[in-house]
Amino acid sequence: MFKKSIRNKLIVLLMVATIVPFGASIIITYYHTAESLKDQAIKENSNLLYQGKVNLEGYINELDGLTLSLYNNPGLINFLKDPQKENNYQAVEAVRNVISTILYAEENIKRVNIAVAKEDRLITASRRSTVIFSKKLTNANQEFYVKAKESPSNMYLEPIHKIKEPEDKKPKNVITLHRSLINIPSDDVLAYISLEFSPDQITNISRNLYSGENEEFYIISPEGELIYRSTDETDEDSKSTDWIDWVMSTNKENGTVEWKEGSFNGVMIYDQLSQNSGGWYLVKRVPYITLYESAFSVAKINIMFGVIGLILVILATLFISVRITSPIRILLKYIDQVEKGNLNVRFQSFGNDEIGYLGDRFKQMIDKINDLINREYKLQLENKTNQLKVLQSQVNPHFLYNALQSIGTAALKNQGPQIYSSVTRLSKIMRYSMNMEEDMVPLQKEIEHTKSYLLLQKERFGDQLQFSFQLDEEALGFPVPKMILQPIVENYFKHGFDAREKAGEVSITCRQDEFYLDILIEDNGTGVSESRLEEIRFHLMNDRMGQKGELTNIGLKNVYTRLKLYYGNRAFLQLKNLERGGLLVSIKLPKRMEGG
Repeated sequence: MFKKSIRNKLIVLLMVATIVPFGASIIITYYHTAESLKDQAIKENSNLLYQGKVNLEGYINELDGLTLSLYNNPGLINFLKDPQKENNYQAVEAVRNVISTILYAEENIKRVNIAVAKEDRLITASRRSTVIFSKKLTNANQEFYVKAKESPSNMYLEPIHKIKEPEDKKPKNVITLHRSLINIPSDDVLAYISLEFSPDQITNISRNLYSGENEEFYIISPEGELIYRSTDETDEDSKSTDWIDWVMSTNKENGTVEWKEGSFNGVMIYDQLSQNSGGWYLVKRVPYITLYESAFSVAKINIMFGVIGLILVILATLFISVRITSPIRILLKYIDQVEKGNLNVRFQSFGNDEIGYLGDRFKQMIDKINDLINREYKLQLENKTNQLKVLQSQVNPHFLYNALQSIGTAALKNQGPQIYSSVTRLSKIMRYSMNMEEDMVPLQKEIEHTKSYLLLQKERFGDQLQFSFQLDEEALGFPVPKMILQPIVENYFKHGFDAREKAGEVSITCRQDEFYLDILIEDNGTGVSESRLEEIRFHLMNDRMGQKGELTNIGLKNVYTRLKLYYGNRAFLQLKNLERGGLLVSIKLPKRMEGG
């Protein structure tokens, strides 16, 4: 009994199909989110580290540029080449000006030293003292002078150390930039210049490269000495040098490595300044707990909603499976499609139970409906075709009578060639109008047919008739229902031409936009009274043809009826009296036919 029960099978199926994918999706989503956030965080930190590198290089290069500016002072260079000129007042003053300029060029510079290579001389200046010329040169910086000389860029950055001025209460941390001044083009060293500057600017730049206590940031010299650290010096983990040794040993300028050491377990991102800027290493260490913090939050939210969702799904499954079955859902889906007009319904049998029987009967019902619709559709097509042929046949006798009357008038005047031309035009007109195979023709053909009719009338009336066409060339290929212009023009000769006070005029304008084709037929007749205009409109809207009071409007009614057959309510035919006299008949045709 259990195996045949739709309810029990549906319960088990929905439980398994819901709980397993739901639980798997939570796990997969967590790991995917965690890895995605990790990669994004590493990328963002790498970009941040690169920006810090650019800022530090810019600052150091700015300081280094001050030392290079000494080459632009010939007086100073000559003094360094021959220190005996110290007694020369102009040379000494030039040296003082250069050192003072460098000292005050950047607010963090605390002291400037120039050690002359040829003699045991030292020139020094600080913000608290004037420029001092010393005869005795100390060797405290000799080691760094050698490193500066051996450096490819002739520059070396001494890591943070302390200096103490006589008036200072306690020593201050400074970084010293040492540069060897070369007697270009030779390799002889003229002097060594040292800029002692406060690390405040480097600290400011560094603080923008890490976030509070969650991340660690270090600046390391090429010798492995710490220039800057974001952690407390008492932190035991930060005192380990294994990761520093690894960074020093790598041959890459920048990169990322996963690192686990002591209590630190995370990702280490590093980048190196160019050698011309000191070659410092920027190292940022981000623990996994920080990288995955957002992922943990997302996972908690997913789990919370997942549990709620599972409970709701279980309850809904128990409720729905008791009262509704999946075959009925399928039937409902196809019923919705049938309501929307899609009768191409095909599905496999649901079985031998009541639901299966219901499905088979549903398919039989749809097949029968399809058959009835096809039969009704064919009947409608045949009916529509017959209506069109009847409407076209109504035009021919009436027109033929008028055309023969025109030819008879010309015959009375004994104009043989004119009669031949009229008969030729009439034959073309009759051939066009009697061709029952064409329902839709290009606008060009309809215009030519109407023009032939107007020429035939002009043979009859001569200079008393003038006509013109204003045509949009791009609209000439647009398909229109056959015989919609000539009956309207013919109405002018029936009702408005004889009552004119001057030569008759007919103007036909065809223009189009993106959605519609507009056809305007204007004449200079007497127009139509408002009461008669309302009567004509009423007759046009009436569905029956040929009733009393409508015989004089057969042409307009014919055109209006055929427009409705082709376009439904999307086509318009309107009549309007012109202020200058005459009637305007406007036709607006959609570029897509009904059902197109």
